[in-house]
Formats: sequence, C-alpha cells, structure tokens
Amino acid sequence: MDTKDIIKRARRFANPFRVTDGDGFRFKDIDPGDTLQFGSEDRPRAKEALACEGDVRRDVPTILGCDVRRKLEITLAVLLFAAFLMGLDAELTFAQNEAAQAASATSTSDVAGHGTAEQGNLPAPTAETEEHGLPQYAVEIARPFGFPITNSMVVSWIVAVGLIIFARVATRNMKNVPGGAQNLFEWLVGTLYDFLEKIIGPRLVKRTFWFLATIFIFILSANWVSLIPGVGTIGWGHQTPNGFVVDQPLFRGANADLNLTLAMALVFFACWIVWGLQEVGPVGFLKELFAPKGESTGPLKVLMIAVFFAAGCLEIISILFRPISLSFRLYGNIFAGENMLETMSRMIPYLGWLLPIPFYFMELLVGLVQALVFMLLCAVFTLLMCVHHEEAGSTSGHGGEVSAT
Repeated sequence: MDTKDIIKRARRFANPFRVTDGDGFRFKDIDPGDTLQFGSEDRPRAKEALACEGDVRRDVPTILGCDVRRKLEITLAVLLFAAFLMGLDAELTFAQNEAAQAASATSTSDVAGHGTAEQGNLPAPTAETEEHGLPQYAVEIARPFGFPITNSMVVSWIVAVGLIIFARVATRNMKNVPGGAQNLFEWLVGTLYDFLEKIIGPRLVKRTFWFLATIFIFILSANWVSLIPGVGTIGWGHQTPNGFVVDQPLFRGANADLNLTLAMALVFFACWIVWGLQEVGPVGFLKELFAPKGESTGPLKVLMIAVFFAAGCLEIISILFRPISLSFRLYGNIFAGENMLETMSRMIPYLGWLLPIPFYFMELLVGLVQALVFMLLCAVFTLLMCVHHEEAGSTSGHGGEVSAT
C-alpha cells in the first residue's frame, strides 16, 4: 500500500488525529474505539506523510501534488499544441478569404472604372470607414520558419509558462506546515477537488480532476492576465487627430481568440469519449444513448425502442454541438468584455484612463464566472454519460476499523 492509499483512507475519518504507540492511528474527534490499522511496513511512510508535531492535518499535495503538477504540464502542452494547429488552419482560412475579397474588390473596381469613364468628371468617393474595436481574429506578429505566431498565442504561452513555474515552485520543497506558494497551491487544489467531488462523485473525480482543474486554472489565469494594462494597447499603429491608435497589438487576450477556445473544447470532447468508454464500456456507451429506459413489454416495448432510438439520434447531434457551444460561449463573453473596455477608453479622449476602471472589476468577475462555467459544463457532460456507473460504484458509510495488509 503506497502513501497515496494511506492518505485516501485516512481522509475518510475526522481530522485532526494523532499517532498512537501501537500499529494504528487513533482519531480524537470521533469514538476513541475507532482506529485505522496499518501494517508495520506502512507505518514509517504514514508517519512521514501525516505526522506534524503530534497533530496531523490533511496534506493535499501529498495526495495530489506530484500528479497534479505533471498532469497540469501535460494538459497545458496539449491545449497549446491544439490551439497552435487551430491557429495554422485559421491563418489559411483568413488568407483564402482575404484573397477572395481582394479579387472581388478588383473586379468591382474595374466595373466602377467603366462606369465613371462614362459619367465624365463625377468625383468618386474615397472615404473609408475606419474600424474601431478589437478585430475578430488574432493578428499575426511573427512567422519564424514559416509558422505564424499571433498575439493571442503569445499571451497563452506566457500564462502556461507562468502556471508551470508556479506549480514547480509550490511543490519543490514540500513542508508539513505549508506557507507562501505551497499554501496557495494546497488551497486551490484542495478546494477544487472537494468542490468537484460533491458534483460528480469520488470515483469520477479521480479520473477527471487533472483535466477539469487544469482547464479552470488556465482559463481563469488567461482571463485575468488579459486585463493587465498593456494587453491590447501596446503594438503597432498610426497617429490620428484623437491620438495614437494601435492597429496591430502585441498582446491579445488568449480566450478572445476562437482558435484557443475551440481547441480546449475539442480536447475535452476527446477526453469525454475516453472517459465514457472507460467507465461504461462501448456497449454501455451505446446503451446510454439508444437503449430504452424502464420496464416495458409487448407493443409498448417496441414503441419505446423506436422513441429512445430517435432520442439517441438527437442526443448525438447535441453532443456534436457541445464543443461549438463551449468554445463560442467563452470566446463571446471575453471578446465582448475586451471590446467594451476599449470602447470605454476611447469614448472621451481625456478620460480614457478613468472610464474603464469600474468595468475592470466587472470583467474580473466575468473571468471567474466563465472559467467556472466551462469547468462545470465539462464536469456535468461527463457525469451525464457516466452517472449510472458512478452510482453503482459509489460506497457509503465509514467503518470503525479498517485493516490493511
């Protein structure tokens, strides 16, 4: 039995508890007769993992620290790689659209030229409508070795590297009495774990926590980093009578780019399929979609089979639209918030530093809510597929004495 199993079993009992002179742990907050027994070979590791000056607190990093850090790095790498591939595809799409628009504009100008030649000296309108606000797609700022790098990709890389460095620093020298970064890391991981465990159950949270926690922390960090002054306001532009206007910002909010939000949704969709197959199997997966529920016989059973088969087809369409709804919901809210901040800053030239301040506080709340909504939707979608297996596999009640070999 490894340390993680020891901690997991110890969490079933009240805290704090103390180590007795025997081979067990006697808990102070419950019946003195309730003792958690361990084998003699497990006692040194149990003391090292749990003991803290006689009284012991739940040690979240011991349960999750190394696994969370490793899976955090893997998940961030997968998300960024998927976003990079989506960005390449988007660049090709935009290039094709721009080429088509240029060809259309050329043909239109030719037709207009013939018309103006027939009309004589009539003046042609030359005023162009200047586009204000954040562009709908990320701006390419570099192309090393032929690979496009956009301003939103830069921000996503900064956020990912910052989170990896924070996880490394927080779990580098683990202490029984945490402080600083380790304390924040424990609180964040422990709070998320307990929160998700109440929603999707203890069995399913062990399988999905690494992804759900990573996606929440990454989205929240990216949303709040995009509010730092300089994001969207530092870059290349031109001078106007009302001041300098940035046309190509160096930084752009990571989640204000549809490529990243769609990449995260597609990664979740792939994980959702794997988790569903692992929990209920291929046959159970199909039964969950198409099999009739309840007990019926005779003609009614045939009718129920047809009804649930049609409902399963509709459910498949709903499942296919889930990545689209997830990605556009997050992208739309963050993109609208950044446009609102930019509009407030340009509304009155001399008060551009003051008007956006109240909206910054609202965007802080919106960033938290959107990260929470994305994580909860992923958790609920997973629970809906694995709910029957979860209920069958869950256990209740706590025994007074548990033996281990």
